Amino acid sequence: MRHRKACGCAAAIGLAAGGLGSGMAEAGPTPLPAEVVEAMNEALADERKAHATYEAILDRFGDVRPFVNIVQAEQRHIDMLLPLYARYDVTPPADETVISEAVQTEDMLGLCRIGVQAEIDNVRLYDDQLLPAVADYPDISAVMQRLRDASQNNHLPAFQRCVDRGGQPGRGPGGGFGRRHGQG
Repeated sequence: MRHRKACGCAAAIGLAAGGLGSGMAEAGPTPLPAEVVEAMNEALADERKAHATYEAILDRFGDVRPFVNIVQAEQRHIDMLLPLYARYDVTPPADETVISEAVQTEDMLGLCRIGVQAEIDNVRLYDDQLLPAVADYPDISAVMQRLRDASQNNHLPAFQRCVDRGGQPGRGPGGGFGRRHGQG
């Protein structure tokens, strides 16, 4: 379904371009400046790394919160970025994600502390580099602002709560072990 959505977006863009005249349809979208493409690539790499890291943590510990919730959000973030590549006729970079060895050595408290710092760093990355680089592109800026805000307002507090609990899983309907092990 996600693939269809991206294809539908690309098809709609093609139809819109075709409506402007055959010369425009053949030329395609205006090429993005290298710094904008680099910002998109960095955002995508960051989201992919977070997703892969949280998947590895879930493989090791089971469906524990906050990781089980945040991994789903990271996939949504990736799914928000990919249509931008299609819209501007840019090929997304290959996924060359390498995750930290800490995923295999740290306990839950250590991983949540790493999560806190990663989200702080993520917000700083968006504020200092990515958002300024894409400021002239409102559609790209809007997506990146949403990703930045998710880090600041959702992910960071979730990891901070995990640290405050001493690394113990959250207390949602699944008793901290996600829906597969709880009541929901």
